[in-house]
Amino acid sequence: MTRSVAPAEVAASPGVLPSQALRALAETGAVAADAPLAAGQIQPASLDLRLGRRAWRVRASFLAGAGRSVADRLSDFAMHEMSLEPGAVLETGCVYVVELMERLALPADVSGAANAKSSTGRLDVFTRVIADRGVEFDRVPQGYAGPLYAEISPRTFSVLARAGDRLTQLRLRRGAAGLDDAEHAAIHAALGLVDGEALIDGGVGFSVDLSAQAAGAMSGVVGWKARRHSALIDLGRLDAYDPLDFWDPVRPGRAGEVILDPGAFYILVSRESVHVPPDCAAEMAPYMAVAGEFRVHYAGFFDPGFGHGPAGGAGSRAVLEVRCHEAPFALEHGQTVGRLVYERMAERPEILYGRDIGSTYQAQGLRLSKHFRAA
Repeated sequence: MTRSVAPAEVAASPGVLPSQALRALAETGAVAADAPLAAGQIQPASLDLRLGRRAWRVRASFLAGAGRSVADRLSDFAMHEMSLEPGAVLETGCVYVVELMERLALPADVSGAANAKSSTGRLDVFTRVIADRGVEFDRVPQGYAGPLYAEISPRTFSVLARAGDRLTQLRLRRGAAGLDDAEHAAIHAALGLVDGEALIDGGVGFSVDLSAQAAGAMSGVVGWKARRHSALIDLGRLDAYDPLDFWDPVRPGRAGEVILDPGAFYILVSRESVHVPPDCAAEMAPYMAVAGEFRVHYAGFFDPGFGHGPAGGAGSRAVLEVRCHEAPFALEHGQTVGRLVYERMAERPEILYGRDIGSTYQAQGLRLSKHFRAA
């Protein structure tokens, strides 16, 4: 049985809770699960959430709403129930709700925010967390006690999912953790948040790289455009698929631009290298309306140590998951497309994102999800 945890039992300072505090919450029952936490599930500033045994195909996305549980709402929206224990296909264009193995009994002053894992976003699998009595997706209120569910909607590729797969992650924080512009500027001056001059306005701006520098091993390729009606992707198979079976290489036009097709999904890369110092966490802001009618972001958490030199991350770029809306849009090299918003950690984590914990995307350039072989 879970119980609420006194604030003294975890890091008491305001900020994002680090790995050691997440482990303490698990040990005291504030984070509980149907099965013991798996190796690597606790990250420097987040907890991976695992799919449970049961999933429901639903006719529409929904929130539980004040005073109601997700189970109550499933009785209104579920079309059929399926088991994920042997594996089940989640089809493109359909919406599913899956119970998660983890459940919470948070301290009264601790809240949570969820986001898709990097590999999930790079597969264009739209997912977000729902909590009982919730009125917002991906938000867990202070002191929440209850189960968690994931809404999953594959957009381009149908996927084979199993119980235990990790598609989402949870970040817990105490109090206000966000940094203002002056604090962003001070940290950048001291440690460098991006290489070169930083554009600071509600976070640190970043731009898209459509130059030869982004191309890497494949000459002239600055991005990837997802193919519709491709084969099934098994979420448990890593380094298994040929990119050219699922993606079309993107090369810029003669003027150096890329024309984004409405509704198409792209993987691009930032021009700037990104640095998340050990005392900070970061999140990619999902959309900048002033930049154009497209969305940059499906998986946005950056843990402490990403791009950090001592953790093997020097030169790490941010991979951009891009979908254009309404009308074709000409994206140009160096165009600002989003921003990283940094938060303070409640204390420095005992582990950092990087080579010591086998982090997949440290020191990355243009990179598809870990399911695909290197191009």
